[in-house]
Amino acid sequence: METKVLIIASNANAIGPNNRRTGTFLPEIAHPYAEFKRAGYQIDFATLTGDTPYLDALSLADDPDNLAFLVGDGWAKMQKAAKLSDVDVSQYEAIFVPGGLAPMVDMVEEPLLKKVIADTYERGAVVGAVCHGPVSLLNVKLSDGSYLVNGKNIASFTTAEEDNYARPDVPFDLQTALTEQGAIFHAAEPWSANSIADGHIVTGQNPASAKGVAEKMIAILAA
Repeated sequence: METKVLIIASNANAIGPNNRRTGTFLPEIAHPYAEFKRAGYQIDFATLTGDTPYLDALSLADDPDNLAFLVGDGWAKMQKAAKLSDVDVSQYEAIFVPGGLAPMVDMVEEPLLKKVIADTYERGAVVGAVCHGPVSLLNVKLSDGSYLVNGKNIASFTTAEEDNYARPDVPFDLQTALTEQGAIFHAAEPWSANSIADGHIVTGQNPASAKGVAEKMIAILAA
C-alpha cells in the first residue's frame, strides 16, 4: 500500500495590525514535499476553508526544491487543496503542517483542526509541523483531557527568532504558549536547523528545519 501524507495549510494571507502579507513559507512546504515525493508517498493537500492558500518567500525560488515545487506538480496540487472537513483524514499515515506566519491567524483555535490532530495522534499516525506550524498543536486535547504537547519534546519558531522577525505582527509568542501547555521546548541557535521527534510527533524550529522534519517523519513511517 502506498503511504499517504496529508499536508494541511493555512488560508490566511495577512496578519497583525498592519496587515502584514503572509502565507505558507515556501521552503517549509517545498522541502518536505520534495522529501515525501522522493520517498514515493502519495501527497495530498487540504486547507481549513478549501480556498487556495497563499505562498510567502517567493524570493527564495532559486533553491532547487523550491523551484521544483513551484514549476512542478507541488504548487499545482496545492492550489486544488480540498476543504479539511471534506477529507477522511483517517486514510492518511501522516499529516504535516507547514509554517509561515499564516497559521498564527487561523490555526490557534480551529475546532476541526484540533480534532483531526488529536485523532491522528491517538490512532498512532505521524504528526509533523515546522516553524509557526506547531501553533496547530496548541489547544489540542487528547481523549483523557490532557494537552497533546504536555510532556512532549517540541520545537517551533523561538522567542529569540520572533523578536527579530515579526514580533509586532504576531498575536502571542509561540514558544511561550507551547511551554505553558507543558511542552518540553527545544530551542537551538536562531535560524539553525533543529528538528526533533518524540514518538510519532515531529516538529522543527524554522525554515532550515523543514527538510529534517520530513526526514524524521519518513524514518518513523519506514520503521
